[in-house]
Amino acid sequence: MTKLLLSLHVLASILAVGPITVAASMFPRHAKPPAPGDDVPHDHDLRTAAFLHKICRGYAVVGIAVPVLGLATGAQMGVLGDAWLVASIVLTTIAAALLMSMVLPGQRELLEEEGEGHDLPGTGAGSGALTVAARRSAAARLAMTTGIFNLLWATVVVLMIVRPGSTTGA
Repeated sequence: MTKLLLSLHVLASILAVGPITVAASMFPRHAKPPAPGDDVPHDHDLRTAAFLHKICRGYAVVGIAVPVLGLATGAQMGVLGDAWLVASIVLTTIAAALLMSMVLPGQRELLEEEGEGHDLPGTGAGSGALTVAARRSAAARLAMTTGIFNLLWATVVVLMIVRPGSTTGA
C-alpha cells in the first residue's frame, strides 16, 4: 500500500504542481505591458496570460491531492513526526498560502486592469486604472513572488528525496 500511495503522491506532484509552477512563471512575462515608446519586440499577450491563469487556478484545485496523498503516505510509513517531513509540510503550507493569497490574486489583478478579466467570476474587469508603469511594476513583483513559490516547491522536492535524518533509508 505504501508504494501505491507514494506513487500516487509523486504522480500528483508532477501532474498538478508542475503545470502550476510553469504557468505561474510564464504569466508575468505575458501580462507585463511594454514600456511606453518601446519598439523592442515583447511577449505581452493577454490571451496567453488569461490561459496561463486558468491553468494555475484549475491545477491549484487538483493540487490539493498532493498533500493529502503525502500525509497518507507519511502515515503509512510511520514518519509523520520526522523533521524532514514536518519541514516539508510547513513549506507546502507556505507555498499554498502564497499561491492563494498572492500569486492567483496578482494574476487576476493584472488581467482585470487590462480588461481581460471578464470571464473571471466575481471580478470587475477593467475597473481599476493602473498606469502602464504600475502594471509593469505589479508584473515584476508577481514574477518575484512566483519565483519564491517555485523555490519553496523545489526545496520540498529536495527534502522528499534526501530525507535528512530519516531512518527509513535513502
